[in-house]
Amino acid sequence: MDVILLERVAKLGQMGEVVKVKDGYARNYLLPQGKALRVNQANIARFEAEKAQLEARNLETRREAESLATTLDGQSFVIIRSASDGGALYGSVTTRDVADAATEGGFSVDKRQVVLNAPIKELGLHDVDVVLHPEVTVTIRLNVARSTEEAEIQASGKSIQDLAAEAEAAAEFEIAELFDEIGSAQGDEDL
Repeated sequence: MDVILLERVAKLGQMGEVVKVKDGYARNYLLPQGKALRVNQANIARFEAEKAQLEARNLETRREAESLATTLDGQSFVIIRSASDGGALYGSVTTRDVADAATEGGFSVDKRQVVLNAPIKELGLHDVDVVLHPEVTVTIRLNVARSTEEAEIQASGKSIQDLAAEAEAAAEFEIAELFDEIGSAQGDEDL
């Protein structure tokens, strides 16, 4: 099906372009969302008549998105989740969780604007893209931890797994010293 795009659509085209898309994509997404019109004489005339208004509206929403992007870009948000000792989450962090964390932080972000390249299933710092406008994308940082104390440790640059490994190594060293002391004490008794 051929459609006229009423706004920029990622991986498809710019406003005003006539593109060929699958029928289901047009019927179920582009047309109901108001992102495109079917190609026919009436719709071509309608687009030409409304072109200036569409461009003005697009420019205005882009300016709003850019102003929000200046404050949102690089922000860090903490998400508290339960996880195993190895750092694997019981579940995963979803786009809704990211949007809720940003909203709690004072930014209006919808879950449809959040782009997760891969599911977040472990503790740590994760970079996530937020598409504020088809032409404006920012990156935020998520700090996924079991508690606020762990989040502060992770924010300082250490991972929970590193701290656990250090604690385990220190415990093994203490046990080895204890056995060395016991062994030397038994050796003294034998003399």
